[in-house]
Amino acid sequence: MQPLSAAILIALSANANAQQQKPDEIIEVRGEQREIVLPSEQAVAGLFGTNDQLQDIPRAATVITESLLRDANIDDLHDIAKFAPNSHAAAGFGNPSLPSMRGQLGELFSGGMRRQAGNNGLGVPLSLNAYESIAVVKGAPPVMLGTTQRVGGFVNLLPKRARTDQDRTELRARLGEWQQYRWQADHNAVIVEGEQAFRASVEVIDEDSFYDYSHLRSDDLTLAYEWTPSANTRWSLNFEYYDVDWTDNAGINRPTQALIDDNLYITGQGQQPNGSLVPGAGAIISPTGQVEIDRSTVLTDPLDTNTAETYLIHSVLEQQLASDWLLVNRTYYQYLEREGINQNSFVEIVDGAHTFEHRVELHYQENTTLGVNLRYNDVLGYSQFTTEADNPIDLTGALTQRRIPLTPAQQARLVELRPGLFVSPGAQYDLNNDGVGDFNLSDTTDSTSYQWGVFAQQQWAASEQLRFTVGVRADYYDVEARDPIAPAGEVAKQDNHSDWLTAANLAVQYDWSPDLTFFATAYESDSTSNSMAGGNVLNADGIIDPQNFATENSLYEVGVKYAPAGARWYADAVWFDQTRSLRNRDGSNSGIASEGLELQWHYRHEQGFWATLAASYIDAYWDNSASFQGTGQVADAFDNSRPDIINGTGVGSPNFTAFAASTQQLQGVPEVQASAVAGWQIDESWSIGGDISYTKSYPLDFLQTVMIRDQHQVNVHAQYRITPRLQARLDVINVTDQDNWAPVFEGGYFGATLAFPSLPRHAQLSLSYRF
Repeated sequence: MQPLSAAILIALSANANAQQQKPDEIIEVRGEQREIVLPSEQAVAGLFGTNDQLQDIPRAATVITESLLRDANIDDLHDIAKFAPNSHAAAGFGNPSLPSMRGQLGELFSGGMRRQAGNNGLGVPLSLNAYESIAVVKGAPPVMLGTTQRVGGFVNLLPKRARTDQDRTELRARLGEWQQYRWQADHNAVIVEGEQAFRASVEVIDEDSFYDYSHLRSDDLTLAYEWTPSANTRWSLNFEYYDVDWTDNAGINRPTQALIDDNLYITGQGQQPNGSLVPGAGAIISPTGQVEIDRSTVLTDPLDTNTAETYLIHSVLEQQLASDWLLVNRTYYQYLEREGINQNSFVEIVDGAHTFEHRVELHYQENTTLGVNLRYNDVLGYSQFTTEADNPIDLTGALTQRRIPLTPAQQARLVELRPGLFVSPGAQYDLNNDGVGDFNLSDTTDSTSYQWGVFAQQQWAASEQLRFTVGVRADYYDVEARDPIAPAGEVAKQDNHSDWLTAANLAVQYDWSPDLTFFATAYESDSTSNSMAGGNVLNADGIIDPQNFATENSLYEVGVKYAPAGARWYADAVWFDQTRSLRNRDGSNSGIASEGLELQWHYRHEQGFWATLAASYIDAYWDNSASFQGTGQVADAFDNSRPDIINGTGVGSPNFTAFAASTQQLQGVPEVQASAVAGWQIDESWSIGGDISYTKSYPLDFLQTVMIRDQHQVNVHAQYRITPRLQARLDVINVTDQDNWAPVFEGGYFGATLAFPSLPRHAQLSLSYRF
């Protein structure tokens, strides 16, 4: 435990004891059961306007309220699939830092402001300690939020706020199998009742893992201040500090159909064309056998380093200027450092990333919104992923067989950042003047960007039943990128680029009845293509590629929403057609198109039963666009010396395959996804609940040589109120002990290289104490 977290936990405990020991104090018991708040019962703030109910938003959206986060045991961004249709995600190397929706990565917002996240899904783990609820929206962010890179959809995390009504404290502890421990203390203190309050929340995670050589250690501290000096003014301030040490988990390599179906793994170390047994490009495996592999045996290494430190500041100042006019000032700042150095030669170091954004919104009668914003992003980072080679590694062999020491020839194509640590330069150089670049490029950059935006949104009623909404936005980008580590003797290359990006939205809503609304939405926007922490890179020609600011996206949705007055249930159905971009691992962009249907239903009975259902169908495919995989098919990794095990092609792996432009089905995405979450308050002491999820079979690789079969998972829990303040809960995850699998990386690049095994059945015991 870090000293800072320990000190805060001790202080909160001391404060609680002091309150209990006051002899004349009348203690009010606040341990009553927290009622479930359904998604349709919580307003969506700061995304499409000031505050909008789910049924009034002309887009596919889901709200996961604070009570649902707790009752459904939501731990990370993967878990949003329990409630949100079409949100199946790749494993994200075991630690998702970005959401996935409609077959592609989405953006991550915090309090309506876009936060720094991972590079194509590989990034920093996320703690939910600082947040009260989650809004999940499909498609590109609306005009208020601005131009982004990822447009499959977005998740908005609503930061915790201090409450000015009463003091309250909650202590929580969770113990799980494989020596997993979590502690959380959350204290709200009223400074001036109804006017000022302060809140502190700290979470400490110390977890080993089912997976070999894997762990998660983190501290998260959240501080919040609330000030409402008058009925017309409110200021919310939120600070989060997060420090984490985790394992980059690549799953199991050589994903044959036998591995997916029966956990059968082909043994034998790959050999490079030059005879070396060090994993490298073009290596070929001569199979030595086939064994059942323990699903805990994954591509990790005890010498890998993955750490990060970040802090965020949010400020929201609301001023009611007049009865019809509301002014909102939103300010956001984030600082991030990240160091990832893996023994398979992967390096990603963010040596400081600063992001600042300020947005001013002027709202008139909740129908008109005008606004301007400035976003500043400065990133210094180093990257190296060009010499990775995963398929040649025999996971059943010694740890040394997993490691990739760079040869002198490989080092010569890189630049030494520290003694013994080599990264790509931030631009290409031709040292011998033969017309060919002499270096390997990744995402190394020292870049600064300014984004000025102006937007307007207007809603008007053509009749009592018919409403129109129009939104427009323009963003001006001014970007500079520099090579922070040019080769010795070379002048570091740099470039500037400026561009305008636009977005436009038109929505029509028709109230068939007060409870039933039909809507149609059309949205067109431009998006950027960024590298780690939102930085911009130089291409092989030493320039900022203008195509990185010219990606066009479209979204069309038609839907119906039903929210009967006086009844606690809600349902909607949405059909969508969406085209968008996918940033490939080499920095290029491919187009993705998808059509589909999404359904959700939420219900609560007055007798203590509640349930939510979500289902979706998606047809996602390459939009006459190229696709890339590290290896064309898993059979390429093997020779044909053991046809009784596998018919190998002998091509070698990795072989960096580029598939021609096509409309092939997008790999790694199930066409059908369904989930149900339910709970029942049996009596004052006992409650039970659980969830079940299902995904239809889908291809793991572009050529569809390996399929992930139909899968399901069932989780259950029981909760018992020991005293009005003290509760205990037991969760059993994957109760039927399914051997489920997931892709490791979005976009299918590792589709013929890696697959991620799910956790087996395991249990968690949680205790919470409120006062």
